[in-house]
Amino acid sequence: MAHSEPGCIFCKIVRREIPAEVVYETERVLAFKDIHPIAPVHVLVVPKRHVSTLNDVDSDNLADVAALLEAAKPVAAAMGVHDEGYRVFFNVGRGAGQEVLHVHMHVVARASLATVVKGIAGK
Repeated sequence: MAHSEPGCIFCKIVRREIPAEVVYETERVLAFKDIHPIAPVHVLVVPKRHVSTLNDVDSDNLADVAALLEAAKPVAAAMGVHDEGYRVFFNVGRGAGQEVLHVHMHVVARASLATVVKGIAGK
């Protein structure tokens, strides 16, 4: 991992300093179950290299962030929801509900859109 922030909780998970239920991993990304799920299936996919928000994406880290999108399909397959359907989304910045300033993609399934939105609004 080229860049890590010492105090970032997701960087600590990537470094295995904090335990997480990992469901998928590549050279660039780590996917693990959310500890406060808003749906029966709720996985966070993070780049192993620290990028704070989508607003911080540039040519130097674009491949790391693009790897999040590439991970959606295998994460959904690992969770058994590939064929039934799933949602992916990002929150960008505190005002949009991004609680951890390390870019991450949510993969959620087995919940209505209304339930997902209510879960996002309640956080």
